[in-house]
Amino acid sequence: MTDEIARPHDRFLKELLSHPERAGALLRERLPREVVRFLSAKPPEPVPDSFIEEQLREYLSDRLFEVETVNGQTAFLYVLIEHKSTPDGKVGWQLLKYMVEILKLWEKKHADWDRLPAIVPFVFYHGAREWKIPNEFLHLVDAEKSWRPYLLNFQYSVLDLGRIPDKNLSKDSRLYPWLLVMKYATRKKQQRAIRELLIEALKSAPEDLRPIVYYLVYVYDYDEEALRQIIRGVRPEEEDKMMSRFAQDIEKKALRIPTMVTADSAHRDRSPALSATGV
Repeated sequence: MTDEIARPHDRFLKELLSHPERAGALLRERLPREVVRFLSAKPPEPVPDSFIEEQLREYLSDRLFEVETVNGQTAFLYVLIEHKSTPDGKVGWQLLKYMVEILKLWEKKHADWDRLPAIVPFVFYHGAREWKIPNEFLHLVDAEKSWRPYLLNFQYSVLDLGRIPDKNLSKDSRLYPWLLVMKYATRKKQQRAIRELLIEALKSAPEDLRPIVYYLVYVYDYDEEALRQIIRGVRPEEEDKMMSRFAQDIEKKALRIPTMVTADSAHRDRSPALSATGV
C-alpha cells in the first residue's frame, strides 16, 4: 500500500498547512490570545522538517513554522496533528520529544547561541471522541505534588474540531472547507448530512476543490454519484475531467478492506508479530 493511500490524513494536513495564509489563519484563530497578540503580521514560514518516528506517521502528522514576534524575536510554532479517533494520553510526551529535536536542529545552525528560541506547541485533533486530557506535560509525571515547582512542565493548546459548531470552524473562507471535511472524517454517520454545506463552502474556495475531493475519495463513505454532485455543485465544467482523474483512486479504495477503519482501530487489531516488524 502506498503512502498516499495509507496516510490520506497526513497528505491532506500537509497540503492544508503548506499554504502560508491558510496556516496563518488557523494559527491566529486557534492559538491562545496571549500568543497571537505578539505575532507580527508576517505569515508563518513553514520549516520543511518532520520529527515524528516512522512507525507513528499513520497516526500523527506535524508541521513546524518559524514566526517573528512584534518585538523582532524569532520563535517557532509546532503543530502536532492527531489522526486517531480517540485522544492519545501520551501526547505531552510526544510533544516534549519533538520540541527537543527542534531545538537540537536549531542549535546546529546557531552554535554560538546565548538564548534559545521559544516553541509554542499546538495539538490539532479531529477524532470522534471528545478531548478530555489535561493540556500540560506534568499530567504524565508520577511525582509528589510538592515537587511540581521543580519539575519540567509546559502547557499546550488543543483544537478539538468535534467540539466546535460547524458555523464557527473558521471565519476564513479558504480555511473553512478544509476544517469541515477534517471534522467529519471520523464521523461517518454524519457525512451525508454535510454534503450541501460542503458544496456551499467550496463555492468560496473553488481552487481547493481538487485536494478536498481527493481526501473525500479516500476517507469519506461517498459513492461516485456523491462525489459527482459535489464537483457539479462547485465547478460543473470540471466534473468529467476530475472524475476521470479520480477513477483510479476510487478503484484503489475499493480494493482496500471493505469496511474502512480508523487508524487507531487498525493499530489495535495488529498481531504482536506484525507490530514488532513495524507493518
